[in-house]
Amino acid sequence: MLIGVGQTPEILGDVDAAVDMILGFVHQADVDLLVLPECFLQGYLVTADHVREQALEIGSPEFGAVLRRLSQVRPMLVVGMIERSGGAFHNTAVVIAGGEVLGRYRKNRLTAGESPVFAPGDDYPVFDCKGVRFGINICYDAQFPEPAARIAAAGATLLVHPSQNMMPADRAVHWQHQHNKIRARRVRETGLWLAAADITGTRDGRLALGPTCVLNPDGEVVAQVPTGTTGMATFRL
Repeated sequence: MLIGVGQTPEILGDVDAAVDMILGFVHQADVDLLVLPECFLQGYLVTADHVREQALEIGSPEFGAVLRRLSQVRPMLVVGMIERSGGAFHNTAVVIAGGEVLGRYRKNRLTAGESPVFAPGDDYPVFDCKGVRFGINICYDAQFPEPAARIAAAGATLLVHPSQNMMPADRAVHWQHQHNKIRARRVRETGLWLAAADITGTRDGRLALGPTCVLNPDGEVVAQVPTGTTGMATFRL
């Protein structure tokens, strides 16, 4: 299976532009599985107004329009989004193939800033792509052993990891090399491969440096998008 992990600019409140970027990545390389960052579809801005205004129900006509644009895409996609479900909002990664939703994972471990806005998920689904079973953790989930362990216990080989690590500039520089150290702990514990997609860029004194990469079960980086650039890294698993 050829994995692609996309490092993107931050796109806030422009679903069409986010879908355009997905289509651009698809044309760059003939990957089997393409991973996009956390809340990529509408942008990760954890304010009540942004979440309420941008959230989409997976069965809604608006999300159906997104699926129609992706219906001719060959790769299986893992796309971060802000999901509305009834009266609740979730930080979700949706799995799409051929314009159809195969399932979704809702972020289980929420940061202090997310907890007032998002409801946590409570399950750890796994999916199969080209004979490789994978599950999903989202960003802060990696700080805890259990989410990755639950994926491994379900028979997965690969942990897919949508992230969004934009933070105040001084913290971003400090954390730049810490993210992969944390991810490496999870793969060494579980024996999983890991494919992480992140963003890059600046906004209002905040900075995102990635990293977007693939790690082997020893925690070694085997593919990575250069810091500060947009693009896609690929690796054949």
